Amino acid sequence: YKVDTTFEQTKMRLIKKYGLTQFDSGKYRIPAQRVFINDRAFVTDSMLIEVADVPVDTTKQKMFDIKPALEVERPPFDFLKLLYWLIPILLVAGGIWYFLRRKKKKEEAEEQLPPYEEAINALRELDGAELLKQDRSKEYYSGLTEIVKRYLDREVDDSALESTSDELITRLHMHKDAGHFEFDTETIRKLDAVLKRADLVKFAKMRQLEGQAQLDRGVVEEIINETHEIIPEPTEEELLLDELYAEEQRRKRRFKRVLYGSLSGVGVILITVVILASTYGWSYLKDNIIGHPTKDLIEGRWYRSEYGVPAVVIETPVILKREELELPPGADSILQSTALFSYGSLLDQFYVYVNTAQYKQEIDPNLDQALDFGLASLENQGAKNLVVKRESFENENGVNGLKAYGSFSQEGALTKKGIKQNYEFLVFGQKGTMQQVIIAWADDDPYAEEMVSRITNSIELEVNEQ
Repeated sequence: YKVDTTFEQTKMRLIKKYGLTQFDSGKYRIPAQRVFINDRAFVTDSMLIEVADVPVDTTKQKMFDIKPALEVERPPFDFLKLLYWLIPILLVAGGIWYFLRRKKKKEEAEEQLPPYEEAINALRELDGAELLKQDRSKEYYSGLTEIVKRYLDREVDDSALESTSDELITRLHMHKDAGHFEFDTETIRKLDAVLKRADLVKFAKMRQLEGQAQLDRGVVEEIINETHEIIPEPTEEELLLDELYAEEQRRKRRFKRVLYGSLSGVGVILITVVILASTYGWSYLKDNIIGHPTKDLIEGRWYRSEYGVPAVVIETPVILKREELELPPGADSILQSTALFSYGSLLDQFYVYVNTAQYKQEIDPNLDQALDFGLASLENQGAKNLVVKRESFENENGVNGLKAYGSFSQEGALTKKGIKQNYEFLVFGQKGTMQQVIIAWADDDPYAEEMVSRITNSIELEVNEQ
């Protein structure tokens, strides 16, 4: 509850009240609580609380039937959250669609027909357009000259498409004189006449009769056929080079498909991660999607087991493993048996240690000495700057105990930087026996406190009947 402030003369009293609820009968120990005032720690006494059974007389107490299940309405649909998800997904999907469409068009352009077939098909398409019947001579001659120039560009001269009519005729004469192609002079003359008439129609707006345009169309087809006949067949080496080039282009296209597909997938994942992080926070995303080792331990299966003689009954997220205990010189003369069980290490930043010992004689164990020995073992494992706070207590069974708690620094496995860790060290002493529990955890672990509290509250001791 809220802090209640009262004044007693010149002093101010702050009272903090807590409400506890427990539905299972039994005895429960409220561990000592640490209260910090002006950075100074004060420790309360531990308390033993007994929850008694409630006496019920069924002859007098009226009994009630079990209430039926109630239908719970669904929460209202969150359109804003849907919008946060939908807009990025639509943007990514639209980008992928645009890229694939553009890529398909590019591949279709690359996989074009051979030059001769392309030119003949283009002439047939020009005939089907019926531009002459619509009195569109300029468009007709523009298409006609582009067809013949594109064909010559792919088969004879790679600059034919960008050349003027006079430049193209001049370059064809140069190819003829150089012996590159066996052009007929009459073929070049016919092409020159068609190109000049086309220039007059396109630039001087001269109107040509439909019959003359049809004749020019036939001349262009004859020029394409004659040029196709005089072009030499490619050699086997040229065919092989073309095949290797085509294979290389196919390989590049496959690589681009894989690359762009991977980038698109990564983009979708990144957008999803950003949406989740902005909605629930980075910590939630990291702990619930990526995973957190301590959180996984808390939410996993827990085991309640007995360790050593006399037994320490403790509940842990993993079963502790028996270890060999190195005893100081001369310890065999006073100890009858020992047992050590542990999980993890200081490097793992989570460590649970349970140790039991029986003496050969019924002596009262020295708890301070045992505590010092246990703290020294932490230092041997790499703990530095050990801060120790001690307090004595007695559990619900009347067993005396000594508790040490505080912090230390431990070098990380991958870096020499000191990592702060907290610890609790519990030592219980009975006639002729001693039991110890050590727990260490990372200071910045948000889930460790809950796990440590569950472990310490579950500790039960087997009382030595002697």
